[in-house]
Amino acid sequence: MTYDLVVIGTGPGGYVCAIRAAQLGMKVAVVEKRATHGGTCLNVGCIPSKAMLHTSELFEEAGHSFAGFGIKVAKPKLDLPAMMKHKQETIDGNVGGIEFLFKKNKITAFHGTGRILGAGKVEVAHEDGSTEIVETRNIVIATGSDVARLPGIEIDEEQVVSSTGALALDKVPGKMIVVGAGVIGLELGSVWRRLGAEVTVVEFLDRILPGMDGDVAKNFQRMLKKQGMKFMLSSKLDGIDRKGKKLVATIEPAAGEAAAETIEADVILVAIGRRPYTEGLGLDDVGVALDDKGRVKTDGHFKTSVDGIYAIGDVIAGPMLAHKAEDEGVALAEQLSGQAGHVNYDVIPGVVYTMPEVASVGKTEEELKEAGTAYSVGKFPFSANGRAKAMGQTEGFVKVLADQETDRVLGVHIVGAGAGEMIHEAAVIMEFGGSAEDLGRTCHAHPTMSEAVKEAALAVDNRPIHM
Repeated sequence: MTYDLVVIGTGPGGYVCAIRAAQLGMKVAVVEKRATHGGTCLNVGCIPSKAMLHTSELFEEAGHSFAGFGIKVAKPKLDLPAMMKHKQETIDGNVGGIEFLFKKNKITAFHGTGRILGAGKVEVAHEDGSTEIVETRNIVIATGSDVARLPGIEIDEEQVVSSTGALALDKVPGKMIVVGAGVIGLELGSVWRRLGAEVTVVEFLDRILPGMDGDVAKNFQRMLKKQGMKFMLSSKLDGIDRKGKKLVATIEPAAGEAAAETIEADVILVAIGRRPYTEGLGLDDVGVALDDKGRVKTDGHFKTSVDGIYAIGDVIAGPMLAHKAEDEGVALAEQLSGQAGHVNYDVIPGVVYTMPEVASVGKTEEELKEAGTAYSVGKFPFSANGRAKAMGQTEGFVKVLADQETDRVLGVHIVGAGAGEMIHEAAVIMEFGGSAEDLGRTCHAHPTMSEAVKEAALAVDNRPIHM
């Protein structure tokens, strides 16, 4: 049997690509090395981390915020196994949903490790040692990414952990060191900080959240410090020694002559980023070219250097975000069926799911300055928002960046409760090329946190009502 499309990897990019292709009438198969579908995101990434973020947030609220709202409860007790059970049930529900969608859309699933033998041929190696060859007209590489590792630092997923191990600890560490102040490090660090760990974040750069708006990052770091997280910026992990059941980390300055420092920890989380996963695919043998960062090279239509072989998601250039991969999967499936699939890389939101959340879409101030773009800024604090006051969530602000000449919205940055939901009205207006005035003149329900977005848009023209 020859398929129209075989997708290697069933993470967000792969499974969405497969489903959209099937909707468009293609005969589709997928190859997945895990026992369950969903890739890193659903199994050991986005979904389980959000379950832990939510439950740890509730635990902290019950212990610290209820009294201020007139709710008297006893000091909450942590049942970590039950919390982990909820996390696993969340994973099971989501991966089971993908299996259902594959059956609904008549997609054939092969469980095993995929290797490309050439254009139109994928070998699937099963756990029992057997192999089979699947023939297809088109192949999509959607193998995602793996954790980036520090040279000389061994990850055992027990005491020195990646994000995978950090989601499966069997007890709350007394002291945790998080190496890397990016999204994953701050999210998982905040989970264990809420549950009782003393958390120190070590970051090589002189700021947290590299790539996000500097103003937002600076204010957000101050908020996290108020919550109890410690930061060692412009620093690097040089080595780890074991002292009985404890770990002793040697932290050195990233530059300069300052002396190294040693810190004890029960758990060290290495969260320095992710790298594209291409091992074992046979790309060299078939001539699929990689770039200098190990990513699969593609043209503007996701085609690799070999006809009939395409790639999407974390394995190609661009932000390593599940929703970016999903949009690429849809666009590629539509292009293969003769439609005009397209991804607007200028309007891809990014969210940090801490409390408060951080959300961003479009350009940062730093990027606009570097490009020499004349822009106007409108900011509005949640401390002036009625709903935020009622909820006790007054930290943070909304910032709107608009073209100084045309008023077109170029970027929106939010730090505050619910920022990850609010960012999407900004994404929609940017998708349609809307202006700050369009956003400011759109009627927003009162009282809502989203009114702060409207007010920030009005502030671009120096006319917010409530500030």
